[in-house]
Amino acid sequence: MRRFLLSATALAAALTLSGAPAPALAQTPVPADAVAAAAAAIEPEVIAWRRDLHQHPELGLAEHRTAAFVAERLRAMGIEVREGVGRTGVVGILRGTAAGPDRVVALRADMDALPVLEATGLPFASTATGTYQGATVPVAHACGHDAHVAMLLGAAEVLSGMKDRFSGTIVFLFQPAEEGVPPGEPLGGARLMIADGALENPKVEAIFGLHVVPGRPGTIFYRPQGFMAASDRVDIVLKGRQTHGAWPWRGVDVIAVAGQVISTVNTLTARTIDPTTTPTVFTIATLQAGVRYNIIPDQAVLSGTLRTFDIAQRDDLVKRAEAAIDHVAEAYGATAEFSIQQNAALVFNNEELSAWLAPVLTEAAGEGNVNAATPPTTVAEDFSYFQNEVPGVFYHLGGTADGVDPATAAPNHSPQFDVNEDVLVLGVRAHTLSALRFLERAR
Repeated sequence: MRRFLLSATALAAALTLSGAPAPALAQTPVPADAVAAAAAAIEPEVIAWRRDLHQHPELGLAEHRTAAFVAERLRAMGIEVREGVGRTGVVGILRGTAAGPDRVVALRADMDALPVLEATGLPFASTATGTYQGATVPVAHACGHDAHVAMLLGAAEVLSGMKDRFSGTIVFLFQPAEEGVPPGEPLGGARLMIADGALENPKVEAIFGLHVVPGRPGTIFYRPQGFMAASDRVDIVLKGRQTHGAWPWRGVDVIAVAGQVISTVNTLTARTIDPTTTPTVFTIATLQAGVRYNIIPDQAVLSGTLRTFDIAQRDDLVKRAEAAIDHVAEAYGATAEFSIQQNAALVFNNEELSAWLAPVLTEAAGEGNVNAATPPTTVAEDFSYFQNEVPGVFYHLGGTADGVDPATAAPNHSPQFDVNEDVLVLGVRAHTLSALRFLERAR
């Protein structure tokens, strides 16, 4: 979108005189203090929602209670609701009634929890269980998605009370399965919602989302272009020949091969890629082999994750890693099967939209609390798939407890991870102002 030196009114007049069609003018902005007051008024409700959701977590594509919770509250706000979008996703649609441009903006929150045994000691800690890979496991909101849902519901309530003050449409996306899907499922939550038309009817022009992470409470940080890494799952199956542990030369030792494969992957990444230009992480995280101390097994199964910020570099590394692993296996007389599956694409924040958003987020968080040039992070997010469809910006919200060093705070996915509830109202303001200011923009 171009930047104009003329005011919107002067530009429209100039275009009319020249015979060109005049663009729709931006509507009168809703004051930030009105948003802040409305958000503060519902803060206790947002905290209560977060605690309820925290106590009743659900795994990906099993968010049935959570989806019903969301749908019920959206309907109570007078918002149009679509359920079952992307299996268990919920879409809310709010249309402003003021005169002005008919723009469409989306806000997104993820709903799923993790197979983690919570150890926060909170009075509303989860005791829930679920089924993961065929086993019954503890389930907890160890990544903050309970807070995400509560904040977006809060923004929906604030905006529904202001619909006579803005024109255009706001789409609220409550997404399942951000953390991944059960084995055998082809698509994660964002792609499932996209396939079900979540960004269509009305057609979304831009999308915004946030994530709570360790950080000074009340701060917001992100970056233009590549912000969060593309994430791939890597699986390697090594096949050898079983033998007695005392006679390794009479078989093909896949344990030795596995050790060399791990060393090769680590060396290939550390010695062929400049980490100062394109951060890259290639981790082998699991190794399953053998059943007895004195038997060398005939198979070893390894899995890991690859995090990258450059598509061409990623493709080249994958090609070289597969060739190198084949060569290692062949040297021992073993064979290797290498497979890779993308879990999330690169979170790529639209440059123009990122620059435009910084002062909007400053309205929400206050001067000095927004960093729009933070370093990239190697964690991943499937919000990236929405950004592949429409321009978008994803940002992080610092949510560490007061007085705790974010560098030593329990990270996301930890049993001790918790969210400072004082930041929830900031998330409501940030969501609300992002939507309002986008709708107020002249085309």
